[in-house]
Amino acid sequence: MDNYGFLSILPPIIAIILALRTKQVYVALVFGIWFAWVIINGWNFLDGTLATIEGMVNVFKDPGQTRTIMFSALVGALLLFIQYSKGVEGFINRVNKLIDYFEKKQSGYSRVVVQLLATITGLLLFVETSISSLTVGTLYRPIFDKLKIPREKLAYIADSSSAPSSILIPMNAWGAFIMGLLLTYDIENPFSMLLSSIKYNFYPILAILFVFIVIIFKKDIGPMAKAEKRTRETGKLLNDGSKPMISETITSFKPKEGIEAKSYNMVIPLLTMVLMMPINLAYTGWNKVENYSSFGNHLSQAIGKGSGSSSVLYAVIASLIVAMILYRAQGIMKTKEMVDLVLKGISELMPLALLMLLAFAIGNACNELGTGQFVANWSKDWLSPEFLPAVVFIISSFIAFSTGTSWGTFAIMLAISIPMANTHGSDLTLVIAATLGGGIFGDHCSPISDTSIISSMASASDHIDHVRTQLPYALIGGVITTVLYLILGFSMH
Repeated sequence: MDNYGFLSILPPIIAIILALRTKQVYVALVFGIWFAWVIINGWNFLDGTLATIEGMVNVFKDPGQTRTIMFSALVGALLLFIQYSKGVEGFINRVNKLIDYFEKKQSGYSRVVVQLLATITGLLLFVETSISSLTVGTLYRPIFDKLKIPREKLAYIADSSSAPSSILIPMNAWGAFIMGLLLTYDIENPFSMLLSSIKYNFYPILAILFVFIVIIFKKDIGPMAKAEKRTRETGKLLNDGSKPMISETITSFKPKEGIEAKSYNMVIPLLTMVLMMPINLAYTGWNKVENYSSFGNHLSQAIGKGSGSSSVLYAVIASLIVAMILYRAQGIMKTKEMVDLVLKGISELMPLALLMLLAFAIGNACNELGTGQFVANWSKDWLSPEFLPAVVFIISSFIAFSTGTSWGTFAIMLAISIPMANTHGSDLTLVIAATLGGGIFGDHCSPISDTSIISSMASASDHIDHVRTQLPYALIGGVITTVLYLILGFSMH
């Protein structure tokens, strides 16, 4: 790989500045990708432009990235299914009864209860971040709207309860991916290493804690406080001139006339998706396990070796099939209606699939430029071991912020931080925790992060407004985490 030095960090930085300034995430990403390929092609603009097109085509060469894009599109079909079958309406009716019960007890209490319910739902769906933020956004949006809670608050809850719970409860694709990375660096028992690093993984713990503090004590700060004030005073769920991340077709799709609203028409397909996730992980990893002593041991190893992207895709397809059988058995839909709905759902989520494509393409271009390697090498020479955990956390955050992917950051940074910890004689669990936490923190702050994008989409919030309102909470968590790593870094040396 050529060494592009300082130039390697320009494309992601320019893409982020453009996204924040123009609010045009697509344009910003395309420009960032193009700029990266122009640099790689020695400032030849024609070759750089053609390489940009090929770079986007090459995203589909990676099966994992293709599966994630397909999953994003198929989720649109599932969202329309549960709405058309009046499953969402049935669920909302149940939650409304709960709200009425709390309103009778104490006025104004229901806002707190509903926000807590949304957070707990997000935490319980730790199986997959996309499923978590999608479910929270889709389910609770009508209830939040009814209670006049701003869309930005829903997006914040969906985002801050998804990735943090997925990394803290690693029985999922996240755990599988990280264990796979740890294995490549000769760590004998990756699962126990991952488990022992959780207690030092401060940022995700703080992110979840903040959500509860914000909800229970009503402590809104910065842009979020303004959003709450706007909704309270004017009833507007979004800022004037803001563009919800999702088309109105999906958020306000008309349910079928003349059928009864039953919550299980939504709960069963969603539960299928959640339950199929660990089953698919075990299935895709089963034959990769070489030596085992018992069924339980084989199963846990298989889940650890399973394919995350395959499991997610198979889970959404399984839930669509279950939904089709369920609705067909009740006479809610005919086959033609189902096919039309699937196609309509996919077409409505094309903007998201395109955004995923661009996010992957810029990640690939940054890889080609060696962005992560440059940042790591630059830090190697002047670093003392006491500062290592804090610095690793900051560098991880920066890479995740620049590339919009925590997984990409783990892949880049663990390759650097583990050898650095060994070189400097630092505590390995602490450095691994700092690497993983930094990936989540940077991802939370980044406008090109797929989890943030999905949270905005499911909540029908303006994407840049979501990033802006979430940022102060994320930054406070990041600063506290950095201080804790500095204290631990010095106390362990």
